[in-house]
Amino acid sequence: MAAGRNGKTPVTILKNKMFEKQKIIQLLENKILTLIARIILGGLFIIASLDKIIDPNAFAISILNYRVIGESLSMLVATILPWLELICGLGLVFGFYARANAGIITTLLICFIILIVSALARGLDISCGCFSQDPNMSKIGYQKILENIGLTILSIYLFYTSNKQINFISLFKKQSTN
Repeated sequence: MAAGRNGKTPVTILKNKMFEKQKIIQLLENKILTLIARIILGGLFIIASLDKIIDPNAFAISILNYRVIGESLSMLVATILPWLELICGLGLVFGFYARANAGIITTLLICFIILIVSALARGLDISCGCFSQDPNMSKIGYQKILENIGLTILSIYLFYTSNKQINFISLFKKQSTN
């Protein structure tokens, strides 16, 4: 085979690219990296749920500010959604049904992105209601969309890698058998 300008044959170049691809796959499937990602995303959802659980009425007002649903439905969402966020966050952190929880969180994040884009398109200047119900905190905007896109990518990563996960039950089982 003839060598190219840099002295490498096409076979050598192909082998190098395959090796690089394998290294990336190994990194993405790294159990410690997956655990760190689960703790970060799960922790964010746990923290985000707390203020909403403490004051569902204020959260219902944040939901109403988006002008998508009415009062009775906003109170229902304000009562259920924070608990769903808490349960999914805890599930990710502790590794219980991590794939299902990552799937639910992905769906929630996509809905959040759609709601923010819709509110921006309609010219609404509102708080997102993510971590605080204070109307002056965390206004919606393109930064909030980018944050949610980043979190969506992280949740999709967890959805596809959570089959090879570390969870706290498996850690305790291994220690108790020794």
